[in-house]
Amino acid sequence: MAHSITAEPTRRDFLYVATAAVGAVGATTCAFPLIDQMNPSADVLALASIEVDISSIQPGQTVTFTWRSHPLFVRRRTPQEIEAAGAVSPAELLDPAARNATLPENAPATDANRAVKPEWLVVVGVCTHLGCTPQASTPQSKQGDYGGWLCHCHGSQYDVAGRVRVGPAPRNLDVPPYVFLSDTRIKIG
Repeated sequence: MAHSITAEPTRRDFLYVATAAVGAVGATTCAFPLIDQMNPSADVLALASIEVDISSIQPGQTVTFTWRSHPLFVRRRTPQEIEAAGAVSPAELLDPAARNATLPENAPATDANRAVKPEWLVVVGVCTHLGCTPQASTPQSKQGDYGGWLCHCHGSQYDVAGRVRVGPAPRNLDVPPYVFLSDTRIKIG
């Protein structure tokens, strides 16, 4: 028959347990500020979603807003621009993917997959080549051959649906998640 002998805890055992507990609390106290600094700051969280008033944007006009410290293009497209964008097949594009945050990754880059409402296009205004800000085309100042945006740094051209048509840019302009709160207000993010 086996007997187990349990020794009475000694003062040394207590000191080991107490030292380990104090060390664990100290390590946690030191690690917390290091981990907490990785959280987004208050100003970034405040810009995580914005509401935009689009009532003053005229047809053919692009207005630039700031969202998550990046330019955000909101374009009110004319019927001619909508028709031209709808006539382009994704097969003839450099990037056939929609790049719309609310659609599956493999959704085709049709005009309908890039704009929630045909009249309005909302895209992140950062060139997908090197992060420059493309210049918007207006009736007074044509930029590029496709009526959308032109990145003057390296010559990338985007059409009125924000799809890359010419240049070194590898992808279409990203479409952020957005919803229409009313006919004149959009919530982005």
